[in-house]
Amino acid sequence: MASVYDAWIGKITGLREQMREYDRAAAVIRRQKELEEDAILNELLYIKDRIHKSSSILTDKKKTAFFFVLTAEEMVIKDTLKAAALFAKFDVPLSGYIVNRVLPPELKDQNIPEYLKNRLTMQEHYLKVIETTFKSQILAYVPEMERDVTGLPMIEKMAKAMFGEFD
Repeated sequence: MASVYDAWIGKITGLREQMREYDRAAAVIRRQKELEEDAILNELLYIKDRIHKSSSILTDKKKTAFFFVLTAEEMVIKDTLKAAALFAKFDVPLSGYIVNRVLPPELKDQNIPEYLKNRLTMQEHYLKVIETTFKSQILAYVPEMERDVTGLPMIEKMAKAMFGEFD
């Protein structure tokens, strides 16, 4: 993506530099000693530099890590595959996948509503799809929590679920 922006900024910058040369030639003809600095060109050069710097950070595995979080649902898996393809297209490294909101399979043996049994059956199928599709790139499975993961206590609970106990 940065290469697209870089090409666009490069073209505009080139045109702006060409315009500055014409302005200088006109200034010589009018016997003006100096032209005002081209604020637009300077802004374009600044943007180009920022895009280049951010692109180099985003594509450097030593500085940046991207993880996709997905759930065991068909559309989420398809969207994740599309996003991963886009990351690959623009050389943005993907460090792995985290499977979120996994219901415990032992729930199926309990007295639970039919929709939840169906949900567990669906989850079982799509967890197999995820395992087949993403294989060793799956870094963690996060269980369904009793509420949204907000605040330090819930973040700690999620971290323990993902990585085990820590000191």
